[in-house]
Amino acid sequence: MSKKEEVLAVNGRDYHIIRLLGHGKGGYSYLAERDGRKAVVKQIHHEPCAYYSFGNKIEAEHNDYQRLKKAGIRIPEMIDLDWQNERLAKQYIEGPTVFEMVAAGQSVEEYLPQIRKMAEQARAAGLNIDYFPTNFVVNSDLLWYVDYECNGYMEEWNFENWGIRYWSLTEEFRQYLSQSENVQDN
Repeated sequence: MSKKEEVLAVNGRDYHIIRLLGHGKGGYSYLAERDGRKAVVKQIHHEPCAYYSFGNKIEAEHNDYQRLKKAGIRIPEMIDLDWQNERLAKQYIEGPTVFEMVAAGQSVEEYLPQIRKMAEQARAAGLNIDYFPTNFVVNSDLLWYVDYECNGYMEEWNFENWGIRYWSLTEEFRQYLSQSENVQDN
């Protein structure tokens, strides 16, 4: 007996789910396939988040995508946006996340100039991006910001004051890793 294939439709176009990529503040992201091509399908959720408040999440995805494109940040292309089902499809960027690399003990120092350039571009546009390393994928030596989240610029949340704390095996990174492993064990 085979497992029932899971499908998510975006504006009536079926995407066959391969696996869950991640669960964030705003939704669930799945690796999916359509017409022999991989994509990411994100389903917005309305689960509470103690440290972040949202307005209309699907509208935020659309607006943030536009702001990031305008700022010149390297992001995956949005393929489709389904307002009614609060779902979007975007280009899949193959490769390890910076988080996976750091957790495996690999140095990501060679990517610091790229993230700092993104941080400069974001700041020039009046934005911060989410510098947490799960949001960055390395593909062909290029760093991609695979999330669309961005907020108004605040010094305390920029890369140098917050994000860099998680781009090596710092105490903050180890603590986060320990907490996430405990959650998975339960």
